[in-house]
Amino acid sequence: MASMFIKHRVADFDAWKKVFDEHETTRRQESMTAHSLHRDTDDPNLVTIAFRVSDLARARAFAESDNLREIMQRAGVEGPPDIWYTEDIEDKTY
Repeated sequence: MASMFIKHRVADFDAWKKVFDEHETTRRQESMTAHSLHRDTDDPNLVTIAFRVSDLARARAFAESDNLREIMQRAGVEGPPDIWYTEDIEDKTY
């Protein structure tokens, strides 16, 4: 399993979240199996999303797609996102 992380600033978190929620089906089709959302403690419009992905190549292609750029623009993402990938080696809940 792998993870994809996206960090970006949004104009308005609530407006962004509505668009984000509308695209769950698209994310599922592009190999994302789960996510967690995180907001910066000092800036609530700085958002990090951690996605679990079943197919890293498909997730990378989606991250580079015009479709995702259009969704982000409509959601009010400001500036280019910071996107990175990791290979999951341990997942433990306390």
